[in-house]
Amino acid sequence: MRKDISGEALKTFVFLSEILNRGVISSAGKVVGRVSDLRVRLGELFPPVISVRVRQKRDKKTVSFPWHTVESINGNIIKLKPDAEASTIKLNLQEGEILLREEILDKQVVDTYGARVERVNDLHLLLAEGQLRLVHVDFGIRGILRRLGWTKWVDALTSWLFAYQIPNKLLSWKYIQPLSHDPTKKALKLNVTHRKLSEINPSDLADILEELDRQRRSYVFSSLDVETQADALEEVDDRTRVSIIEGLPEQRASDILEEMEPDEAVDLLQDLPDEKKHQLIKAMEEDKREELEELMKFEEKTAGGIMTTDYISCLPTDSVGKVIDSFKQSDNPLENISYIYVTDEEERLIAVVTLRQLILNLPEVKISTLMNRDIIKLRVDDSIKQVADTFKKYKFLAIPVVDKRDRMKGIITLRDGVEAIFPEFGE
Repeated sequence: MRKDISGEALKTFVFLSEILNRGVISSAGKVVGRVSDLRVRLGELFPPVISVRVRQKRDKKTVSFPWHTVESINGNIIKLKPDAEASTIKLNLQEGEILLREEILDKQVVDTYGARVERVNDLHLLLAEGQLRLVHVDFGIRGILRRLGWTKWVDALTSWLFAYQIPNKLLSWKYIQPLSHDPTKKALKLNVTHRKLSEINPSDLADILEELDRQRRSYVFSSLDVETQADALEEVDDRTRVSIIEGLPEQRASDILEEMEPDEAVDLLQDLPDEKKHQLIKAMEEDKREELEELMKFEEKTAGGIMTTDYISCLPTDSVGKVIDSFKQSDNPLENISYIYVTDEEERLIAVVTLRQLILNLPEVKISTLMNRDIIKLRVDDSIKQVADTFKKYKFLAIPVVDKRDRMKGIITLRDGVEAIFPEFGE
């Protein structure tokens, strides 16, 4: 059926796969070549196609015709207007322009609603009032079938067997936005319909990062704030996070490590080449650098090697109100602050108080009246087996770790204890 591009009332939907490789002829019927790509200009709700790239039949060169030189789409043929061949334009893309086949089709797209990576199987376009506009992205199986030319055959089979046809899975282009304003990073698009990447659960975000190839992983990761980057790195597998951190500028990488849980940051540093590790540590703020260097002194398969220094401690003379204020200011995970450890002036562990006790008592009550001196603790040089046996016997959410003089050095959370014994749990 003939589709006259200039027809005011004509509105027709067409898929990119149905346009690619179509024959292109001049107004006189001379074969010009075949469609190789469509160029669109971003900035509008539904971007217009501004030119057609054509692979010439004679010399195999690619030329670009402005869309306004297209007269009609008739079956498998695109016909150009008179003098169209004298109106060819440069192939170079301008800022804000993209090629649909080269930069969108078959590319990975981050679906932030479903927290997964999708693949663009086809693109849906609307021909109306002389313009061809990009309106939908097709993520579905039907898009693949259409490109293979199997749609009619599969529809006939599924209709006969199940009275069912595989539907299109389309998402409006208005929900697809470039990841960055940097034109070199425009190939990856995000489904921003419902939430931002920073709002995704870190575990789901880690799954997305692991699924992406190295280049697109870098694009996604660089769009996150430092806190979200740190949370995500704590969840991804060892190989992925080493790859990410090695590809970052030194200062940015050190900033992320400072935001991570100390034990997680140490694990990551230990996986890096020595030169890179020392560079990142040197770039850190002094207090954080000293904290991580202290943790790295302990052997990996010991209590000291898996503990974290993120915990809350207090003196026996402190009031409940003062400790609660410390609790409010802490941004540590809940499992790290389920217990408050009571130490003396020399940081020797003498007792423990639970979060529940703080909540149930008045602010002026002294910690000394609540604390429990019957403490279960581990030594920094205790083995992983001793750690496991202690958790198994007492079933605490966290266990304090002390040195030979009973000075508080850190805590081991139940999760870190389990991961140390069963590494596959962390994966």
